[in-house]
This record gives sequence, structure tokens and C-alpha cells, in this order.
Amino acid sequence: MSNPDLARIHWIMTREEANRQRVREFFIALNRGDVATLLAAYAEDGCLITMGRTLISGRYDRARIAAAAGGIFEVFPQGIEFTIDGLTAEGERVAVQAHSLGAHVSGRSYSNEYHFLFEFRGGKIVRLTEYMDTERVTEILCGGQRPAAPETG
Repeated sequence: MSNPDLARIHWIMTREEANRQRVREFFIALNRGDVATLLAAYAEDGCLITMGRTLISGRYDRARIAAAAGGIFEVFPQGIEFTIDGLTAEGERVAVQAHSLGAHVSGRSYSNEYHFLFEFRGGKIVRLTEYMDTERVTEILCGGQRPAAPETG
């Protein structure tokens, strides 16, 4: 292997490790309820996509992320703790398996299991896709309410 090849491998490994560290720091901020740090992690055109068909599913730009993040910490007054169970990085993408636990404002315990896919550009999140157990979201976070059924026709 030539020196340029080794330099490229080192650059890729360094970039991937930097992105893994950015994800770890994101979860630290999330666990602290640090909305400013969470928003600063996103590129100006960055977005969060919450998968599924729940009241909180959809695409969030930075303004909606700011509003939603504040709302999360209102419904979990003692905080919600996310734990990373696994983390894999390739290029500008970091995949995370995680779980959460928190006391919901309703008095019910809330836990969920997640897969997050972070996509970076220039060290900033351009897209974060969140997958989770949507039945748990509907039951506790949405109080059993579901979105209106799509119109057929």
C-alpha cells in the first residue's frame, strides 16, 4: 500500500471517529436537555425525520426541531435518558442503536428502543432519521391518539 493510500485510510478513519464523537456529544446534550447544543449540531438546512404514523412523525426543519425539543423536556420534567447500545460509522453516516427511559408528565414510565441514522456534511447534521416503537409513542407520548386516517379515493 502506498503512502497516499495510507493517508486516505487515516483521513477516513479520522472523519468517522470525529462523526462518532459528534454523535456521542449529541446524546450527552440530549440527556442534559441542552436545546442550544442540539440545534448547533445541525447544518442550516439540516432536518430530523421521525418515522412512522404518529402525532409526532414527520420532517422537522431547525425551527420545528427547536420547538419540539423544548416540548420533549416539558413532558419529561425529570429528563429522559438515552443510552447508546451500538454505534457504527461509515463515511459521513453514523448508525446508532439506543434505548431511552424517563418519567412522563402523566406519571407513567416511558421507555423505547431506537435506530438513529445521522448523516453529516462538514461536521454538521444534514439529516437525522429516527426509527422507534411507534406504539409506545402513541400510547404514552400521544395519550393514545392517532393521526386522522388518510383519505382514500
